Amino acid sequence: MLRVEKLEARYGESQVLFGMDLEVGSGEVITLLGRNGMGKTTTVRSVMGLLSPSAGRITFEGRDITGQPSFRIARSGIGLVPEGRQIFPNLTLRENLVATARVGSRNSDWTLERVFELFPTLRERQSSYGNQLSGGEQQMLAVARALMTNPRLLVLDEATEGLAPLVRTEIWRVLQVLKDRGQAILLIDKNVEALCRVADRHYIIEKGHVVWQGDTAALTAEPTLQERYLGV
Repeated sequence: MLRVEKLEARYGESQVLFGMDLEVGSGEVITLLGRNGMGKTTTVRSVMGLLSPSAGRITFEGRDITGQPSFRIARSGIGLVPEGRQIFPNLTLRENLVATARVGSRNSDWTLERVFELFPTLRERQSSYGNQLSGGEQQMLAVARALMTNPRLLVLDEATEGLAPLVRTEIWRVLQVLKDRGQAILLIDKNVEALCRVADRHYIIEKGHVVWQGDTAALTAEPTLQERYLGV
């Protein structure tokens, strides 16, 4: 579904990615792991067209999307839950969802009703403005908003960062539901234990390139690997 090949990216004179390789298959849940500053968010920004790669190739469902504008990449079927949520503060919760809605090509399109079934809390708060929501409610809204674009691939950058334990549990529950429904997901998060419960395969990034990849069984069997690259 998504293939990243020999990707290089930089901010000005500072190069961050050095030949990054990554694949996400249909229905797979894949994680990007690594310490802060190793290139995880830069990889996501490059995939989403928020940063133009300096070299390499990104294809989605067989089509080259390298360096395309972010709106075209979103329309191609990739939904992003960005770091920092970035909801519209002066729109109501319902308006945030309607503003980004896009009709999908499958019978199981995400609608307001289906999103509210997934996140009952959002139904109760749908008339509240974005800046009136708690941090947890804003994060649920960010996930729901991405689903309203009916993505074939959902990308989440630090979706549980800074949230209360109950809200984190709710986000992980939703991710498991999405996985069970066959949603392809690319995840960045620091909670390795929770990631291992939901993900199929993992990539560990060190200084802008992949130093290890494998499935959950292989990752959990190598505690020294986690200590070396993840600091856990």
